[in-house]
Amino acid sequence: MDNITKEPAQKDWFENGLMQRLPADIQDSFTQEQLNALKVAFGARKWGKHPIDIRGTINIWTWRYYFVFLLGRNRRSLSRRERQINLMVKTALTFTFILFSTLLGLLIIYLVKSAAGIDLFPGFSLGIWGWFKETFLQ
Repeated sequence: MDNITKEPAQKDWFENGLMQRLPADIQDSFTQEQLNALKVAFGARKWGKHPIDIRGTINIWTWRYYFVFLLGRNRRSLSRRERQINLMVKTALTFTFILFSTLLGLLIIYLVKSAAGIDLFPGFSLGIWGWFKETFLQ
C-alpha cells in the first residue's frame, strides 16, 4: 500500500484535522486514495453551496483575520421564535410599504388637483404646489 508520508505542514486542513483526531498507529495506515475518498465523503455537503460565497483574509500588522460572506436561501426549518420575528418583520415592511404608497398617492392626487386649478379650501394652501412649480416646472 502507498501509505501517507507527508509531513504535517504539507497536509491540507482536512488531513491535519483528521490526523489530529486519530491514534498515532492508525494515522500511518491510510493511503492517499483513502484520504481523498474521505475528503470527498465529508467535504461534499449539499447545504454548503451558496449562490454568493465570498471568503478572504485581511492582514493587519502581525495578525490575520478571515471573513466569510454567504448569501442564499434558508432551507432550514425556523424555530418558533424565528417565525415570530419573521412575521413581525413582514408586518412592519408591509405596513411601511402601504403607508409610503398611500402618502405618495395622496401627494400625486394633490399635485394633479393643484395643477388643474381646483381649490377645495379658498385661501388655504399647503405650499407644496408652489414649491413643486418653482423646483421642477421652470
